[in-house]
Amino acid sequence: MDSPGMSLTAPKEALREELRRRLRGLTPESRAESSIAIQKRCIALPEWSRCQCVALYHPRPDEPDLWPLVELSWAEGKTVVLPAYDASSAAYQWCRVTGFQDLVSGRFGILEPHQDCKRVDAVLLDLAFVPGLGFSRDGGRLGRGRGFYDRLLESFSGQCFGVAFEIQMLPQIPREDHDVVLDGVITPSGCRYAPSGAPLKHGQ
Repeated sequence: MDSPGMSLTAPKEALREELRRRLRGLTPESRAESSIAIQKRCIALPEWSRCQCVALYHPRPDEPDLWPLVELSWAEGKTVVLPAYDASSAAYQWCRVTGFQDLVSGRFGILEPHQDCKRVDAVLLDLAFVPGLGFSRDGGRLGRGRGFYDRLLESFSGQCFGVAFEIQMLPQIPREDHDVVLDGVITPSGCRYAPSGAPLKHGQ
């Protein structure tokens, strides 16, 4: 008999392929417009105004672009951390960046902190915005299949929000024990808090 983890492999892969197909259909103009709307939703959160240390990311071409929030965070005096690939552990770790001079092209051609940047433990983070392929209203997240963010957020105790285009929202996502459960998902139309978090909010 297959283990529970093995039994979800095929459904997850089918969802990933469908979501990749949807994302390929987005025009650059639509991505840019939606990204600006998502940025505004992020900084309107009460969690944003309260946080001192925020985890962000450099976007792939098919992900919402939150990069302007990195510069805004620096301007507001927040500590910014980004994922950096650690070859010795074959995993990502959070590292602090204080300026563009701290960034290099990483393992997947994405900007990330260079090897001399200070590592920051996940327990010190107040707020995290994470990308993915798919999300559900109950805090489900479907990543790209490598489990990088699940491991990055193992000891995270702050508020964690997915960021997504509307076409990435799904009614439900198959969930395994190791999968991260988010506090909510931010799309261009609003912030959808997971049932265990604050009430569902739109139009903030």
